[in-house]
Amino acid sequence: MPAGSDRGISSRYLAFATTFLDPFDFAQGWLSLGMTAICGMRNLATWMRRSDEKYFAPFLSRYPEVKVRNAAKRKVPFEKLHGLLLTGGPDVAPEFLNQAVSDPSVIERDVNPDRDRWELNAIKHAVERGLPIFAICKGLQTLNVALGGTLHLDIAGHNLPEQKTHDIQPLRSDHGTRHRFEKVNSSHHQAIDKLGAGLEVESWCATDDIIEQVRLRDYPFGLGVQYHPERGQIYDELFDDFISQVRDVKSLNREP
Repeated sequence: MPAGSDRGISSRYLAFATTFLDPFDFAQGWLSLGMTAICGMRNLATWMRRSDEKYFAPFLSRYPEVKVRNAAKRKVPFEKLHGLLLTGGPDVAPEFLNQAVSDPSVIERDVNPDRDRWELNAIKHAVERGLPIFAICKGLQTLNVALGGTLHLDIAGHNLPEQKTHDIQPLRSDHGTRHRFEKVNSSHHQAIDKLGAGLEVESWCATDDIIEQVRLRDYPFGLGVQYHPERGQIYDELFDDFISQVRDVKSLNREP
């Protein structure tokens, strides 16, 4: 990440908090949304680690009409949602995988079955209703598992610290890929093996064909990326596209 970027993240975190935190936690910020909260508020569900909030802040703070509901902190009512954001985190717990784990040592020790259970359930609800889904890193892997796919449980050459914040991994993309990036910031130790139902590959790592970007076929908006757009400077279009789809979701019942 460029020098000084952490300062920029911190300066915009306050604005992000008004949409990320529950109104009971941040009542003053909630009230500042005014008529947006009454007439046009969109509810975006996620399960996000506290350590990741500062990275998503610069992106999500640009959309004051979107309230991020973090299931890691409070119960999220699925019937009130307009979109689902699946973020990074530890490996999917073995009990949810669609495959045998021959070597348990390759699975990270800090798996979170409660999170996996919630995310798999959230994906089911979102897909049933055709809600926009944006899946990032572990989120992509969870989406693939939810749709019946399998994972490479430990891959070589991708879990490099310098790749997490620098766009240095080259991609090759299908000719129909809407969002194309020549190089991305991709750092991980697992990846998609067998594709889940309805997923189609848009981009691969140019050096070893590890899947880096997929889309749900014949679906309003279902995008999954293995790289880290929340940690980069070139990925605004991904968030803009996703949020534009969230805005277009048909209004639900009056927001709580």
